[in-house]
Amino acid sequence: MRWSARNGCGGSRGAYGGRKAAGVTVATDTRLALGDDLILWRVAVTNERAEAATVTVSQDLFAPVAHSETGWGWLYSVPWNGGDYHDYHSLERVRATTRPGHEDDPYLLWEGARRVRLGRPRPPGIQRDEDAVAMLLESALPRHVSQDVVYPHGEAAHGTVRALRVGPLRHDGEVELDRDTRVDLDAVEVQDGTELGFDFRPATLGHAGVILTHGNHPDSLQCGLDGDRLWVAICGEREYAARPVTAGTWHRIEISVDQHQAVLRLDGREAARTRHWTASPRWVSKVEGDVVGIVDRGSAARAFYAFDGVPSTVERRGFGGRATWTLELAPGETRTFGVACAYGTDPAAVAAAARRAAAGFAEAHEAVERGWRQLWSNMFKPDNDDFSGHLPTLHTGDRELARAYYMGALLVLYMRNLTASRAEPTFLTGGPRLGPTTTFYWDHTEWSRMYALLEPAGLRAWLLRGLAQPYDEAFGFDVRGGGPLGNNYASNHYSLFRLVEHYVGVTGDLAFLDELAGSVTVGAHLERLAYGWRDRQTRGTGGVLADFGGDPWVLLECVPNYTNAVASFNAAYAGMLRSYAALLRHLGDATKAERVMSDAAALAAAVGGLYAGGGRWKVRHPDRSETIGHVLDFGLVAAALHADLDERVRGEMVSFVTERLLSGDWMRALAADDPIAPHSDRPDHGAAGAFGAWPGVTAYGLAKLGRRDLALGVLRATPRAASGALWGQAMELVDGGRRARVAERGTANRDSIAGAATAEAVLAGLFGVEPGFESLSEDRAATVDVPDIGSLTGLNLARSGVLGAAPQATLPR
Repeated sequence: MRWSARNGCGGSRGAYGGRKAAGVTVATDTRLALGDDLILWRVAVTNERAEAATVTVSQDLFAPVAHSETGWGWLYSVPWNGGDYHDYHSLERVRATTRPGHEDDPYLLWEGARRVRLGRPRPPGIQRDEDAVAMLLESALPRHVSQDVVYPHGEAAHGTVRALRVGPLRHDGEVELDRDTRVDLDAVEVQDGTELGFDFRPATLGHAGVILTHGNHPDSLQCGLDGDRLWVAICGEREYAARPVTAGTWHRIEISVDQHQAVLRLDGREAARTRHWTASPRWVSKVEGDVVGIVDRGSAARAFYAFDGVPSTVERRGFGGRATWTLELAPGETRTFGVACAYGTDPAAVAAAARRAAAGFAEAHEAVERGWRQLWSNMFKPDNDDFSGHLPTLHTGDRELARAYYMGALLVLYMRNLTASRAEPTFLTGGPRLGPTTTFYWDHTEWSRMYALLEPAGLRAWLLRGLAQPYDEAFGFDVRGGGPLGNNYASNHYSLFRLVEHYVGVTGDLAFLDELAGSVTVGAHLERLAYGWRDRQTRGTGGVLADFGGDPWVLLECVPNYTNAVASFNAAYAGMLRSYAALLRHLGDATKAERVMSDAAALAAAVGGLYAGGGRWKVRHPDRSETIGHVLDFGLVAAALHADLDERVRGEMVSFVTERLLSGDWMRALAADDPIAPHSDRPDHGAAGAFGAWPGVTAYGLAKLGRRDLALGVLRATPRAASGALWGQAMELVDGGRRARVAERGTANRDSIAGAATAEAVLAGLFGVEPGFESLSEDRAATVDVPDIGSLTGLNLARSGVLGAAPQATLPR
């Protein structure tokens, strides 16, 4: 948005969002309609001068929308002029240009050297030129795309390259390219003014392939051949040469790059030039009376803008438009106008929705707020119309604790989605940067008790889908298309087991264990999950402990030495076995329960043997052991084996957390003095900060170790660390560790469902609400009081009298 204010003394420019300039205030209020594909924003302009003022306000109208039922992975596809594909880094740079005063900022180029390759490119997604380099947040992200994604131009063009120049890089010899040829050259940095050139002789035409790639990021500079036309691509844009090439003929290809464009020259003449993203050829706009329409040429998607308060002018601009209001304001006068943007695939319906919202703008705008308030109220109301369950209400005089609990609940509400899945209401793992249809098993475990209390029917349906997935091969699944996503996580067994346990513990639905999830029952899955450690005993470390292998992506993704036999998930398996034994006892199989408890004792003892002193734990590799100080070991050992630890170990674990991990109002996932810390520069699981769940996990662990006072302190601090009112996937520490914020570098989501672990720790850590297999035979009250903290009311836990004493499920014998 642009605006200016004029009087007899001239004009000035200012920003929007409630700030003042030249005696005029512009305030905006943007809302996403509930249940409709509609965005509404209201603009209020106030003249705070003592004299009349003429104020001009302009609103840009862009909507590069697209429709696709494929490509919904963690790295989801977004629309560019050359097609739909994931390009995270370009998207963030383009997004930055939509801020007031930054519309002309450059966004094409990136910092740092990337490797030059001839021929077949590496699949974009693993954002490192080499697999062996450091795992940093800026540059390390696996190819976490859905199975239906097909990257364009994945093969080499057929021909010969010679006389290559890329900045300082020179390669004079001839390189023959065929379909699978890939030649790696040195790394160079493409900067403003870089010139690239080479000779190319096509061997054949009529095929599509890559000639040269700078790096393997989706935003990398590329040049290739499609049919008889060369193309150049950079930062989401792709342009084709206006003239053909000839097979068997040498052509000189030159590309010049500056901050705003890349120009392709063929045999000394310009053949193609990239355009600013607002001028992409994929979309076209049209002013149609009182609306601005935008058409996607690559899909059926359409967007329409309509207005509450007729603009003075509406004009086309690139593939979008610009509306301008010229307002004559008396002293102290406020004028408001509204903009509605509807989108979808039915042009008539979308245009009608935009006009309808504009015509009743005030009511539509207010309806969004009423709807959110009603949703919030229903989260804590029995027998409500929006959820199959409800959350308990916290009563406390501690305002900071109340904020921690209710902000965790608000995050859950924020991540709720009714349309991503066709099967059940879901709670997305993250957004909006990554994974808008993705659910991770692990992240849901961080708030699994709340999940079962709030949406038991949805959790039941989601679990049946999740257990039917190949959960030993992926970290989660796409709730839209239903397919598995990403690599295996060592946490999957623990996560799915706890989700089943808490669902059954909350609802008493033992019949769920007899439901088929895939080819076997939930009960059979449950035993397989609890004994998953046995399948991992044959690796190099030997002994009782599970060895999770040498791939760091299976465990913490960014801690290179956190591999093989670790304390965290071995402790979790021991806890799972004990919970499974409690279920067996409840179902009347005491003999098998004793065998399971014996296995649990052996595994717990082996975990105890990993203790390294000082609150840290050993990592056991096939050829050596080393010590690490990570919150994951603390959290899972404290949660599962607190009763097995002596007072000395408990005290040292507590001291380690308070002295090495907690920092300001937040914490570090990895101790800053750990030897591996310099090689683990990620603010979610490394030493630079902590994942949104880790403070809640830490508080729960402290409570289990008998330090509820410290747990309370951790939880009370978390709201002060919130960024944008909630917690992100990665919260980085800044100002010497005194302050935390959502990570502003690299591939981190601004929002993460795992932050609900803060509220989960209030429930389970402070108030001891533990609806698991061990509590099936216990009396469960609807209210829990804790002296000096407060009370929880409205706990919707199935009573033991409802559960009954007779077995209600069958498990493997």
